[in-house]
Amino acid sequence: MVEIPTSQPTRICLVRHGETEWNAERRIQGQIDIGLNENGVRQAEAAGRWLQGTGIVALYSSDLKRAWTTAQAIGSALGLVPHAAPEMRERRYGVFEGLTYAEAQQKFPDGYAAFEGRNADYAFENGESLQVMFARVTGKLQTIAAAHAGQTVAVVLHGGVLDIINRFVRGNSLEMQRDFLIPNAGLNWIATVDGRWHIESWAETDHLAPGALDELPA
Repeated sequence: MVEIPTSQPTRICLVRHGETEWNAERRIQGQIDIGLNENGVRQAEAAGRWLQGTGIVALYSSDLKRAWTTAQAIGSALGLVPHAAPEMRERRYGVFEGLTYAEAQQKFPDGYAAFEGRNADYAFENGESLQVMFARVTGKLQTIAAAHAGQTVAVVLHGGVLDIINRFVRGNSLEMQRDFLIPNAGLNWIATVDGRWHIESWAETDHLAPGALDELPA
């Protein structure tokens, strides 16, 4: 027997922030407040133009500068003012923040092995674990969905946050190696209806020039 939904789907467009110089350098940003580079600004504006006419009625964003600036560009195109959502900040990478991935591996080999191996309980020094991040991100996602039942909204966030949400929606473990892309300024559509989540599309980049950088490591 096919179940018929009893309510309209709530659709959420998840937009990764535009490119930063630290993205280009493969440097770990975490919650260090880095702004967009020129390419990132262009990407944010392109995302805003692309999302016109999609029926988005509300816009949320991480309050870190790279996401907030992206959200402001999108909001300008859509006629919306972004609402700050600190829960959608990037993961706190502690002592890894400011280092390239290669530098982090060299300076903290044991910690990097735990990070690369997706140990969900590993919290870095002065950082947070995937388990803690999962709780804050998915809690806010569900709050936003509940506040806009049957509507379409957008949320601007970070690569690590998208990694968490993809796993939550698909029901995959935090420890599983990533099998999806997370490009800068990519558009990722998810939906929920009657308590069930699904992905409509992921990592859309048709609105961008070729070469949008993926979140590392895969």
